[in-house]
Amino acid sequence: MSYEKVTQAKNNIVIGTKQSLKALKEGRVSEIVFASDADNHVTNKVLELAQEKGITISEVDSMKKLGRACGIDVGAAIIALEK
Repeated sequence: MSYEKVTQAKNNIVIGTKQSLKALKEGRVSEIVFASDADNHVTNKVLELAQEKGITISEVDSMKKLGRACGIDVGAAIIALEK
């Protein structure tokens, strides 16, 4: 997963653990992107649910870069791309 793909999908992104978990439960997610430098206790619930539902999971190396790709000024541990 490249940061460019995230940047291009700006209008169809759910940012953050809580919002991504909610979107997953509602069946609105096509792909999950998480930062490898995020704390596991922050991302585990979302990643486990995504695996159960068969959702594609992609990894990027930096929370800071992921947040920037989403157009926010802070890091993002996890985001969801909506269908």
